[in-house]
Amino acid sequence: MLLRSVELAAATFSSAHEFLGSYDPAAPGCLILDVRLPGMSGLELQQRLADDGADLPIVFITGHGDVPMAVRAMRSGAVDFLQKPFSDQDLLDRVQQALAEQSQRRQQRASKAVIAQRIRSLTPREHEVMELIVEGHANKIIANRLGTSQRTVEVHRASVMRKMQADSVARLVHLVFAADT
Repeated sequence: MLLRSVELAAATFSSAHEFLGSYDPAAPGCLILDVRLPGMSGLELQQRLADDGADLPIVFITGHGDVPMAVRAMRSGAVDFLQKPFSDQDLLDRVQQALAEQSQRRQQRASKAVIAQRIRSLTPREHEVMELIVEGHANKIIANRLGTSQRTVEVHRASVMRKMQADSVARLVHLVFAADT
């Protein structure tokens, strides 16, 4: 009810297994998870999601936690570990922060995927030219290294810039480095 009061969609599950049965990895969200659950514990569910590569932020809430448990949860990627009783605002703040960070990560991954697709669209020779451009070499040097004419390098360079949708060498360098990080 608290989440719905601030217009956040919410669903409840009676167990970790019930949650896993309906979990959609493509859907954005934040899992508010108690440490003690029937069957699989909250920490076990967190590990299972991590093993599956899930990008689902987790905020733990518990009345039965201790420092080692909180440390374990946080080291395993939990956004926060709230001891009961906690304020409604604290929980809402953590969930909003987790959703914002997840959205940012997903946007970064989507952007990287677009750049990677552009790189894959390059021919092998264009890829070689691009790498040498990014290293800071002039067309004449690139032509010498590749054993081709400067005019051929200019044609490949223009094609690289067009395919990569880069309007400057600086932008090309930025795109290539963004794809690698």
